[in-house]
Amino acid sequence: MEESRFRLGIIFNFNPKWTGGLIYVLNCIKILNFLEDKDKPTVVIVYPEHLKKYLDEVDYPYLEVVAHQFPSIYKGYVQSFLKNKNVFVQDLVIDQKLDAVFPMHDYPVKSKLDAKLVSWYADLQHMYYPQFFTKKKRLERNARIKLILRNSRDLVVSSQAVKDDFLQFFKVPKSLKIHIYHFVSIVDHLPTITREEILKKYALPEQYFMISNQFHKHKNHKVVFKALAKLKNSERMPHLAITGRFPEEPNSDYLKELHQIIDENSLKNAITFLGLIPRGDQLLLMKYATAIIQPSLFEGWSTVIEDAKSLQVPVIASDLKVNIEQLAEKGTYFESHNFDELATILEHYPVRNFGVDLYDSYDSRMKKAAYEFLSVFK
Repeated sequence: MEESRFRLGIIFNFNPKWTGGLIYVLNCIKILNFLEDKDKPTVVIVYPEHLKKYLDEVDYPYLEVVAHQFPSIYKGYVQSFLKNKNVFVQDLVIDQKLDAVFPMHDYPVKSKLDAKLVSWYADLQHMYYPQFFTKKKRLERNARIKLILRNSRDLVVSSQAVKDDFLQFFKVPKSLKIHIYHFVSIVDHLPTITREEILKKYALPEQYFMISNQFHKHKNHKVVFKALAKLKNSERMPHLAITGRFPEEPNSDYLKELHQIIDENSLKNAITFLGLIPRGDQLLLMKYATAIIQPSLFEGWSTVIEDAKSLQVPVIASDLKVNIEQLAEKGTYFESHNFDELATILEHYPVRNFGVDLYDSYDSRMKKAAYEFLSVFK
């Protein structure tokens, strides 16, 4: 049986600051545990040494890990062009006898390998909000995308919305198959402490709303702060807990803008900034929130919303096409810049009934996603 298992190579090579990317790939591996044993592939994780610590949480019965020194992006592309082979994966596929590889970000030339090399691209945010990217970064993203479209045969995207964006902004060859894989969030290994204990640990009241996004402009914390400002004299003034990595630049204009709203409206007691906390604690706080707020101006497929669905937590989201695709009738929506509309929702939001399940059962969602993911390769 072991020799006949499909061998799936997972390229685990990301900037560790991109939390969403790390969680995405780890969950793609973990989700395979929900397959029937006969269908489980051998997973070969290829990683650079500095990311090894993230693999400790992976528990999968047919797992191999391979440390590998990947070439730098520019050097890898130049070598690939000169040698007419994809140096990012060519030797790995041959040495590890891989049947498929995912996720491919770099596809400088067409492959002559028999293995199925499957590309992945998260979203086309830079096409909608170019001001959030440097000119160099926009050029890099477009160049990488065009090479993927030219040379790849399979591309995975996270939503119909992202697929539609590819068809709108780029010329997609008929030879390229675009697969939509709806990422789901695995919420294993939550801390074994009570609700009272986790709230005491982070000094939170019993009733609170929560945002779990990094502090990028497109995450749109501002609309929530403005909604709170509108409610500051309300009898039902909400409390907001916020997790997420703060900007690295010490004088972030975005953080200044947010703190200005807080200071001008005396909101310090209504908002708790928690920063980057252990993921288990973050998930437990999400589990006990009145609702999760996802106010983003742009998403490819929201990890936060998937976390909420796995935890059976209500979501208040901006009315992005992708958020509606993700939540359908189970979400509560507001126009992404309309803080008055959001304020009304928060003021009248019902007290949470923890006994009600809002979404399909966890196991059924995981199993469905596992087979959906496997179908991309087989």
